[in-house]
Amino acid sequence: TGVSWAQGEEQGTIEADIVVNCAGMWARELGAQNGVTIPLHACEHFYLVTEPIPGLTRLPVLRVPDECAYYKEDAGKMMLGAFEPVAKPWGMDGISEDFCFDQLPEDMEHFEPILEMGVNRMPMLATAGIHTFFNGPESFTPDDRYYLGEAPELSGYWMATGYNSIGIVSSGGAGMALAQWINDGEAPFDLWEVDIRRAQPFQKNRRYLKERVSETLGLLYADHFPYRQMATSRNVRRSPLHEHLKARGAVFGEVAGWERANWFAREGQEREYRYSWKRQNWFDNQREEHLAVRNKVGLFDMTSFGKIRVEGRDACAFLQRLCANDMDVAPGKIVYTQMLNAKGGIESDLTVTRLSETAYFLVVPGATLQRDLAWLRRHVADEFVVITDVTAAEAVLCLMGPESRKLIQKLSPNDFSNEGNPFGTFHEIEIGMGLARAHRVTYVGELGWELYVSTEQAAHVFEAISDAGAEVGLKLCGLHTLDSC
Repeated sequence: TGVSWAQGEEQGTIEADIVVNCAGMWARELGAQNGVTIPLHACEHFYLVTEPIPGLTRLPVLRVPDECAYYKEDAGKMMLGAFEPVAKPWGMDGISEDFCFDQLPEDMEHFEPILEMGVNRMPMLATAGIHTFFNGPESFTPDDRYYLGEAPELSGYWMATGYNSIGIVSSGGAGMALAQWINDGEAPFDLWEVDIRRAQPFQKNRRYLKERVSETLGLLYADHFPYRQMATSRNVRRSPLHEHLKARGAVFGEVAGWERANWFAREGQEREYRYSWKRQNWFDNQREEHLAVRNKVGLFDMTSFGKIRVEGRDACAFLQRLCANDMDVAPGKIVYTQMLNAKGGIESDLTVTRLSETAYFLVVPGATLQRDLAWLRRHVADEFVVITDVTAAEAVLCLMGPESRKLIQKLSPNDFSNEGNPFGTFHEIEIGMGLARAHRVTYVGELGWELYVSTEQAAHVFEAISDAGAEVGLKLCGLHTLDSC
């Protein structure tokens, strides 16, 4: 809608209210022209087709994930394609506009391990000649999921791209969902798994993408074990406590680029995931951490929380309009709430802390920060509000468990009683030789505090807590433990 044509001297331009970027492997560069982040990268993708094989009848499509291969009968010939574990990124220096899906140079050495397994799987391939050996580019994303939705950076700029070799099978449903989304202004159902707003700004980095897509191409056929972690392009976003946790046995997972301690290995225990459909090698570690939180006290690093300040004379009215619960509370109060769309669907699950008459502090999951920022900014009407991402400014240390009050009182002269610091309130505290905001909230069903500490003081506060924690049975805990509560 709203399309007009303006003829320039050398080329025309199209002005439109709505644009959909479905440019495939060119989408990242096209989006960059308008300041839109679309993290994807092309990889070389291989298949071969044999000469006609006498007597070959129609066969079902065969997929062999263990061998990273698929087989398809094709008009009396056999097609063998692959999603190899270590792929070959392509087009690092950009892709010519006139490339038009040309064939790339053959690389039989790269494909040979797949072919050898194919001959073992289907001996007829040993004597069949090769009619076509094709190598062409295909775009892949950092998490193996495609992109739908409106860009957080630019209103009216939508996308349907990065299909990771499943574009044909996804096209009908993706097209229907995107059309309804554009028309209604809201997703027709939960599309978070493919929502462009999950992409992080740093992920447009080309070195990051080159390394990551060499892995994600092969993951299309890999087992999707619970809590499976990416192996490439790691350690990009780290808490100021990362090295402290690592030295104490932390085994990290990655969410939105953040390295987060998922579990803590015992002395001498391997610090790696061993994936299984049964209980994995960290199960007993999680159990011990869970019991520590239930019976004593555990310490979590939750620095990866997304943190947003909403300030200005209309901040209260703005949040009152967007949030389901009452935002007009006294300064010092914390409200657990949701932001809802017009259909009553949940757009964000968050806590909102009123810092002053004109300032609020929002805490959201790290993975949804870009989505939540975009939702807030899109809904500013004529209010005077300033919305700021302050995630990097503070670390978050969570003390949780029935002994948490005893421990924090050893570290701070402030009042942590139910009267002095009731549930759902915060106050500024001294802790060790530093300062923090102590938020009396919990996600584990036990007594606890979230401590928001300036990044430069985080290591000191962590050390102070660790030193004082031995007497009350403090245990470092990972995100798997949080999932069990």
